[in-house]
Parts: sequence; structure tokens; C-alpha cells
Amino acid sequence: MLVSEITALVKRSQLGIEAAPPRAEKAIQDARPKGLVAPLIIAISLLVSLLSLFGGSASAQAPKTIKIIVPSTAGGGADILARILADQISRQQNVAAVVENRPGASNIIGTEVASRSAPDGSTLLINTPEFVINPHLRKLNYDPLTSFTPICYLVRSQQVLAVNSASPYLTLDDLLNAARTQPDELTLASAGPGSSTHIGLEMLKRAANVKMTYVPFQGSTAAVNALLGEYVTAVLASYPNVAIATTSSTRITQLPSVPTVAQAGFQNYGSDIWFGVVAPARTPEAITLQWQIGSARRLNCRASRPSWNRKGY
Repeated sequence: MLVSEITALVKRSQLGIEAAPPRAEKAIQDARPKGLVAPLIIAISLLVSLLSLFGGSASAQAPKTIKIIVPSTAGGGADILARILADQISRQQNVAAVVENRPGASNIIGTEVASRSAPDGSTLLINTPEFVINPHLRKLNYDPLTSFTPICYLVRSQQVLAVNSASPYLTLDDLLNAARTQPDELTLASAGPGSSTHIGLEMLKRAANVKMTYVPFQGSTAAVNALLGEYVTAVLASYPNVAIATTSSTRITQLPSVPTVAQAGFQNYGSDIWFGVVAPARTPEAITLQWQIGSARRLNCRASRPSWNRKGY
């Protein structure tokens, strides 16, 4: 989706965010993580490369603690991935690997903390589409293209449009038809303004030509809790309550009976979310190269696939 369209959707939601510059579309495409082929097992790859680096290099000192910064709330997709990674590092590398949640401002707070961290191999950041969306919507104290060193692409996650189990809307058509007869009365929730899930909801509203009220929350966990409490009509998040549609191009393996938004009649719709890992800029090339080589070598490993699949990835 064009950044100009994203900006228009955000502005229509009355968020007061300035328009993106004309170069935004190319910048986002250029910065988008390029998949390394397999989507599910980078965590073990990163772990093994860290072991080989710190175990066999006299010039590299193993940090006592590896900190994985998650710029969003606990319980969300990025947090789940970070905790899987931290657990594997702690158990197999014999160092403390901790997850530090720094949510706020659509991932900006945690990302800025990571950008200012020492470039010594002890800090990693889990990044998401907001990493490259935010520079075109807000003024930042960091540049995603120069303030970080890319490490690897982790996984692509499908999003689920879900309703409460007591909802009268059992399909996407039910929800959209109700929205057409009750403009602005039904509510859609997601993580905060300008987030990838917010943009996904605005894309759906535009494609279906319906008016529904957007309700932002500080993280997907809070949005899902609001759905469970029947405070909102539907939510777009990484995990379902009662799923009525998925945002990916194909159906999710764990939810084979749930159609995609495209299959429900909106053929050009797609709104997956990717996750990656970066380190602060100026992290020594020897360290980042070992991470990257280790990740590439282990891409065909399948040991972690069941665990990742159970998490919905």
C-alpha cells in the first residue's frame, strides 16, 4: 500500500499526523526486511551464531547479559518472539538473556532506547513495520536506516480480525453489513494510532466502504482484553477470540476454516506483519557478520517449527 494512501487513512481517522513526504513509498519498500527464505527458525540461528562468536573469538568479550528490547507491550507478538529467543539463549549460551519491554508512542520509545544503547553486542531490538512507518508520520530522534545495524528477518505473522464469542457477527459479511446500516456505531480496536494493525483496519474500512469507529489501545493485548470485555465490536491482532477473517494472502494453518479478507470479496487486501532483529549502529562488524552468517547457515533447521507454529507463526 502506498504511503500516501496510508497517510490519508491516518488523517481521516483525525490523528493529527502530518502527511508523509513523496519519497516515503520508496523508502519503506527499500527498508522492508528481505526474507532469508525460511520464516520460522531464526531464533536458533541467532543463538548458535552468538555461541560460535563469543566462544571462539579472543577479541570479542561475551556480555554477561544480552538484552532484547521489545518496543511494545508484554503479551503481543513481538514480546512472544523475544521471549522464545531469550529462553533459548539463556539455556544454551549460559548467559542471562532478558526481555525489556519499552512500549509507547507506536514503538518509538523502545526503538529510541535501543538506538542509544552501547554497540557492544549486548543489545538487540525486535522490530516491526512501525520501524519504517514511523519516520513518515512523526519526527524522530533516530533514523531507522542509519541508527541501526540489521541482523536478520525473523518471521511474518498473519493478523486475525476477531469478535467476542457473544457477538452476533459470525462472518466478515455480517460485520460489514451491520456497519453499513449503522455508520460509525460499531468499533474496531487495535494497537495505537499509526500502527500496522491500525493501518490494516483503515484499509479494510476503505475497501469495504464502511464507516466504523477506530479505538486505539496501548498494545494488542489491551485491545484483545477490551474485546473480551465486550467494550469494542472487533479487534485486529495476532491471536483470535472468535476469528472471522485473516489478513494474509492464504488461510492460516491453525485456522483452516477461517477465510482471508481477500477470499471474503476484497481481492487486493493484504496486511501481514513482519518481525526482525537489529542492533545499535556501530556494533562491530565481526559481531554482526557472525550473527548473519550463523542465521543463514541454520535456516533449514526444523527443530523449532512446532513451537513457533503453536504460537501462530
